[in-house]
Amino acid sequence: MLRGIHVPLITPFTEAGEVALDAIEKLAHQVLDEGAAGLVALGTTGEVAALDPEERARVIEVCARVCGERQALLTVGVTGNDTRSTAQALRSLPPGVGAALVTVPYFLRPGEQGVVAHFEALAEETPVPLVIYHIPYRTGQAVGAATLRRLGAHPMIAGVKYAAGGIDQDAVELLGDLPDGFEVAGGDDVFISPLLALGASGGILASAHLHTRSFVELVDAWQAGDVALARALGHRLARLSAALFAAPNPTVIKGVLHAQGLIPTPDVRLPLVPADAAAVSQAGLVAVHPGE
Repeated sequence: MLRGIHVPLITPFTEAGEVALDAIEKLAHQVLDEGAAGLVALGTTGEVAALDPEERARVIEVCARVCGERQALLTVGVTGNDTRSTAQALRSLPPGVGAALVTVPYFLRPGEQGVVAHFEALAEETPVPLVIYHIPYRTGQAVGAATLRRLGAHPMIAGVKYAAGGIDQDAVELLGDLPDGFEVAGGDDVFISPLLALGASGGILASAHLHTRSFVELVDAWQAGDVALARALGHRLARLSAALFAAPNPTVIKGVLHAQGLIPTPDVRLPLVPADAAAVSQAGLVAVHPGE
């Protein structure tokens, strides 16, 4: 289910500050044309916290239509730090959504026992498979390999987006002994190649808005055992990812996409502010020549 590259789409804005739905649709088709296995709507990259409920619904509608036409997986981000409201959000997902990316409860730091209880409760109510979003440097809650393995045994928990800020011991232990049917998708763009080398099935990567086909080739190379190609691709794409994350995500990505004429503005909503011209220019150069 999580094999390949899944692109967490940005939310572009018009000059008037409205969501540019036509630009979302074009981006969605473009990354799927280049081999992406699916889209993720309403993730952190999509500035979900800055969108109102009507805007979120429209983004899902566009992405669901494109994924339905292209027979691609649509995963929708569902963020919450209490179980009741998160379960309600899951039950309210519209048709066309194939999976939900659910963040580990943030700020409250409920402990791993609380994390287990949270996801097991959600798994009993969700209409679609769950993907755990493990990103402790944002949530403040660590989740170890044993806890993820326990949750992965539930039939409605399909995998984890693993974004621990690097390749840690828990990543090594988890990938060395995965439950049946439970997959790991890399979520730290710079470290996607080594995570794939350890056995990850793919990645949910903001950087894959650019050079989508190369990220797809990276997954294919590791899974085919073509180590020489995978290493070379991994090093080049890590340079691209580092440049795209030189300022808070998705500010640099939006700047580059706008410079390429793919979105109407590079605008983000407060509290994010646009990336400075130097960061965008540098990332744009790396995007054109990722191997240099």
